[in-house]
Amino acid sequence: MQPNKFSKLGQSGIGFVEQAMLVFITLATIVATGQAVVHIWVASAVTVADLLLLFLYLEILTMLNHYLGSGNLPVRYPLYIGIIALARYLVLDIKELEAWRIFAVSASILLIAIAILIVRYGHVKFPYSDAHEHDHHSK
Repeated sequence: MQPNKFSKLGQSGIGFVEQAMLVFITLATIVATGQAVVHIWVASAVTVADLLLLFLYLEILTMLNHYLGSGNLPVRYPLYIGIIALARYLVLDIKELEAWRIFAVSASILLIAIAILIVRYGHVKFPYSDAHEHDHHSK
């Protein structure tokens, strides 16, 4: 199907909203990083939870940078963020968690790590070609 002028206009509008959201997410992440650094400074101590939070923000900025640079978003970036978020949850709440919940979160981390390995293997074993990408987007 060939795009008509309305679909092109809609695509432009969605693209503008997408860019605005990316700018907002970037600014919000920078502000959150600043707040975390101020918290560390005021507390005069750095905890593992603080470091994991900073890594979360770093992964978000890395994901945004990659997306802005290439126009695509590898699925593994959100998976990395999920692992870090779950690890931080464990670190913060380990004293209050029941054993089954610790096991469930740990198993979730393991499953996400396996998913990352599968995705990486798929990208190496079955790489996308530019022709395939073009055909896929034009359909």
